[in-house]
Amino acid sequence: MGLFDNAVPGGNITKPLMIALGALLVGKMLSGRNAEQPEQSPAPAPTGPAPTETTSADGGLLGGLGGLLDKLRDAGHGNTADSWVGTGQNQPINANDLGTAIGPQIIREIAQRTGMDEQELLKQLSTALPGIVDRLTPNGQVPQQHQVASAFNS
Repeated sequence: MGLFDNAVPGGNITKPLMIALGALLVGKMLSGRNAEQPEQSPAPAPTGPAPTETTSADGGLLGGLGGLLDKLRDAGHGNTADSWVGTGQNQPINANDLGTAIGPQIIREIAQRTGMDEQELLKQLSTALPGIVDRLTPNGQVPQQHQVASAFNS
């Protein structure tokens, strides 16, 4: 998988897990649209926190990587999320804490799309996200959404 090699403990990124990560971070795997295709009707630019329902195709369910990090911060896991972006040691996150931060509706939708059980999905995401976010932010900076989408296309 290139960029994501060794990002997950054990090095095993399954197709359902990649679908889940894509749904959260880029949205391209949600409905068969790729990241460059616009929605049927353009949505206005968000002015507040990331919405909890499905957002634009290129922003994932939470508004992309930045939206995911904001959700984690809003749920009290800012230090953990920041450790993934920063250049130091990645702090782990409990699967239930991740589920609470992302929200049950989003988890349910991703689980349905991947065919995974919600608890197994959360377990795998909580294991994978620290390394994946770390790989997407090598210089401690959150990349532009098109850069995240490019990482998933490579």
